[in-house]
Amino acid sequence: MEQTLLLNNFWQGIFEWLNKWDTILFLKINTVWTNHFFDDIYPWFREANTWTPLYLFLLVFVIMNFKEKAAAWILFAAITLTLTDQLSSNLIKNLVARPRPCNEPYLMGEAKLLLNHCSGGFSFTSSHATNHFGFAMYIMLTLQPIFKKWRKLFFWWAAAISYGQVYVGVHYPLDILCGGLLGSLVGYLTSNLYLKYFGNFEMTTHKND
Repeated sequence: MEQTLLLNNFWQGIFEWLNKWDTILFLKINTVWTNHFFDDIYPWFREANTWTPLYLFLLVFVIMNFKEKAAAWILFAAITLTLTDQLSSNLIKNLVARPRPCNEPYLMGEAKLLLNHCSGGFSFTSSHATNHFGFAMYIMLTLQPIFKKWRKLFFWWAAAISYGQVYVGVHYPLDILCGGLLGSLVGYLTSNLYLKYFGNFEMTTHKND
């Protein structure tokens, strides 16, 4: 019994320490490391609808270049996003049940919300981070022969969008970090499955030659 109590106190201390520094970093990003340009751009930059042209470009690009393998690539991309969203939104968030910073009473008057409303959903993990890092990892690995060194831009794209979730006041940094790691893991697994069974674009080109 005593060992269990000591262990519980240990983990409680760890969680309190993480929450303290996570909140401090959140307030730095949300209220100190700010400027008018980011205040104006991040509320729409982080929205999925903003990037619809990019998604359409990738869809057309894959169909034109992958031809018979395009359907499989699109299917695995959809599986990637489904897994990241379900794991983050419907599993982890409900298990952890961490309130968003914009819904925390003790942060009222300190944090700023750059959106019109604060979602009633939970904060950990960030679904924005999980989904975008998962998709970015999938693109980086499956389209590596095509985009080459430029593929890293997808990683920075996901990071910029995820950072915006903290900047506008709806997520803590730890929500982003863990969401990004989870999404990257899912994207790594699904991309490797795709490459194992369907190969990459260069392999298709060589075979057709």
